[in-house]
Amino acid sequence: MPGYENKRYFASTAVLLNEILKLLLSTVVSYRECKSPREIWNQTFSSDSWKLMIPAALYTVYCSENSSDIEIKLQNNLQYLAVSNLSAATFQVTYQLKILTTALFSVTMLHRSLSKLKWISLVVLTLGVALCQLPAGTFLPSQGDPTGLGDEDEADLLPPNQPDMDQFVGLVTVLTACTISGIAGVYFEKVLKGSQTSLWIRNIQLSFYSLFPALLLGVIAKDGGEIVENGFFYGYNAAVWFAIFCQAFGGILVALCVAYADNIMKGFATSISILISFAASVYLFEFKVTVNFLIGALLVLAATYMYSLPDQQKERYESLPMTEDVNHTTQPVDQPK
Repeated sequence: MPGYENKRYFASTAVLLNEILKLLLSTVVSYRECKSPREIWNQTFSSDSWKLMIPAALYTVYCSENSSDIEIKLQNNLQYLAVSNLSAATFQVTYQLKILTTALFSVTMLHRSLSKLKWISLVVLTLGVALCQLPAGTFLPSQGDPTGLGDEDEADLLPPNQPDMDQFVGLVTVLTACTISGIAGVYFEKVLKGSQTSLWIRNIQLSFYSLFPALLLGVIAKDGGEIVENGFFYGYNAAVWFAIFCQAFGGILVALCVAYADNIMKGFATSISILISFAASVYLFEFKVTVNFLIGALLVLAATYMYSLPDQQKERYESLPMTEDVNHTTQPVDQPK
């Protein structure tokens, strides 16, 4: 997203500001509940606050899958490495496996039980989202355009010194990204629901610990030199600030969804949001509706309906307890004379 005078802002600064804003919002809500700054401090830095270091590091280094900016998503992280070594079609299909990895970790880490119908609906959802994300008219990349993105997009995404794509590296990287996404989400859900600590205190802890990798690895290590030269807010405009605020509120909504539902339902909500966003883009920006999107949208809706169906419980017929032999359990009755 360009800033003023078509200058692109530093994505690392947006990630840091996003975490600061979430920290402030969560602190305000926590203060309304606790009524005491000391109590907020004591709960935030309690003996189990370290548990939030793990998802904080994963979310920040992973650069947040919910980010709205393509640069945050692709540059200097696993997704960028994956898309640099895979065609667009292959990347979009394989990256949606994060839906299945989330379900898998929900079963293994949270001991959740999923029926056959729910597993089928998750597979259908994965295929549907993948189709919605594919470029128009793309199912397989052509030989002349191995990325499936066209010459201009390919030049933007591929590193300058890496003209050849290594599909093995790309597949391993995208599978690693899917695994990290599943672990981070389910682990946060486990921590959130495994104690009496409030959701807002957990959000404070998550945002606080996210500040360190966002600042050290993003702002300083990644863009430090250019930020010193051009300034922290280089490229910022109203649209950039609006995106940061939306991202912060979106992060809080995700936490609420995980707290009151689960990560699997969050995946369905995210998939539905893709359909709503595309429909809005068709109306506002005259995007063209593609066959890929129509088929994918139908699959997403079908998967959502299938997942919402109640599990069919097998009818169990419990046999009545066997009565003991009448000869052994009853006494002979004297016949009336």
